[in-house]
Amino acid sequence: MTTLYRGGFVYSPVDPFAGAMVVDEATGTIAWVGSDDAASVHADAVDAVVELDGALVTPAFVDAHAHVSQTGAGLRGVDLGECATLADGLALVEAATRSERGRPVYAPGWDQGRWPEQRPMTGAELDRAAHGGVVYAPRVDGHSAVVSSALAAASGARDLPGWHGDGLVSREAHHAAREAFNAAVTPAQRRADIDLALRSAAAAGIGLVHENGGRTLSGTDDFAEVLAAGERGDGPQTIGYWAQLVADEHAARDVATLRGARGLAGDLNIDGSIGSRTAHLREPYADAPGHTGNAYLTVDQVRDHVAACSLAGLQAGFHVIGDAGVDTAVAGFEAAAVLVGAPVVTRARHRLEHVEMISREGIERLVALGVTASVQPAFDALWGGGEGMYAARLTPGRVHGTTPGSAGPMNPFAAMMAAGMTLALGSDSPVTPFAPWEAVRACVNHHDEGQRVSARSAFLAHTRGGWRAAGFDDRGYLGLGLPATFAVWQVGDLVVQAPDDRIQTWSTDPRSGTPGLPDLSPGAPAPVCLRTVVRGRTVFDIDASA
Repeated sequence: MTTLYRGGFVYSPVDPFAGAMVVDEATGTIAWVGSDDAASVHADAVDAVVELDGALVTPAFVDAHAHVSQTGAGLRGVDLGECATLADGLALVEAATRSERGRPVYAPGWDQGRWPEQRPMTGAELDRAAHGGVVYAPRVDGHSAVVSSALAAASGARDLPGWHGDGLVSREAHHAAREAFNAAVTPAQRRADIDLALRSAAAAGIGLVHENGGRTLSGTDDFAEVLAAGERGDGPQTIGYWAQLVADEHAARDVATLRGARGLAGDLNIDGSIGSRTAHLREPYADAPGHTGNAYLTVDQVRDHVAACSLAGLQAGFHVIGDAGVDTAVAGFEAAAVLVGAPVVTRARHRLEHVEMISREGIERLVALGVTASVQPAFDALWGGGEGMYAARLTPGRVHGTTPGSAGPMNPFAAMMAAGMTLALGSDSPVTPFAPWEAVRACVNHHDEGQRVSARSAFLAHTRGGWRAAGFDDRGYLGLGLPATFAVWQVGDLVVQAPDDRIQTWSTDPRSGTPGLPDLSPGAPAPVCLRTVVRGRTVFDIDASA
């Protein structure tokens, strides 16, 4: 089959005024891109014609950091993030316990800062709500949780570091509770969760998902099934990063080959999160005097892991958020470069996840070694600014980088791009949902005006940047002979970046030939995904899903 899409706006470097495109479904590639007028010569030669009616066609988004099965479990589970109060959350757990008829309950998404009680639920409260059943309730950031007594007993969490009493767990206690809960999920349910999550990604216009797996995160079977689902052809593609520390080249190759992993990276934690007060900081948390978070890895461990992966030709990478954690990462990468040579490290194209508290100097040192940053703009949108959760944990001055000795403004996207660092955008789903246009909007409207970037730059980071972060430089745009992986959007206004960086807005039909992207100013309606195509195959169609 060959299909002509015409009558819209095609966002392509091939032709800035393109309004049409031909897709060869047999090869899964783009056969032609051009103007609507030129499209008329193809109309009789193709098998099908799709009238875009003014819709925008863009490359499909890449989500550069996600947890697929947990996303699916969250979509079918109890979303405590939607609850206005702690009491409402407990009521949802009780209702879920009845509907599940005693089966384990997954209840993610809570954030005590959003509740008037200003505290998490307790294990005893979960026990009463679940009538003694198994409940796993991870905080929104996934770095701490509250567990019921039944799960605490089954996992042995009470005897491990990170048991805070009355059901609250972090560190090893959290890992044990999560592993025990995941072990109770049946293979059939796990596959259903994976499929549900990937359908959700496709409906959001996402064509590639970077899965972040590991033994304590999801398990080996889960990781393998996410990768297999991405190869079926009925949903987004998947690329996997496995969080396992290694210290020599042969072990790196063996582990990556065994797991089918693109690299030994992702949520290989140097530290934790700010919300759970486990991110490793140079100075104590403002709301927890004397506490500087958790350091899970040393400089030597980072060095040896990066050196081993570099020699094996694999991507290494780590989860890192706090400024002290970033110091460990930067020092470890540089130590690896001394050990095996900077060119060897640079060729492997390593990556870091989150990197929220980093100085300009730290950015430049990482750029010198070719390190990519996989970032989540929704974190700034949700928790940034002078009055958000980050400010409560750290003080506004540390968030904005005005406090002496601070690393600089948090989530410094503009500084990263200005230094030449490749950025890839993601959601960390289920921490935040699959919502790529909202991620682009968050970049454009960053809380720190000095760290705002253009819609075009953010869009490229969420498309080409995601492919580049995985080591593919020839993907993520609509060009001749490239994979036909794209999304079709219903949009209102289109905007374009002018040469002097002013944002200009047109309220015209996109068929008029105005090149640009949707209006992403605050309050502007988000584009609606009408269709997602991956390698020539339609994996989401809004009419079919209605």
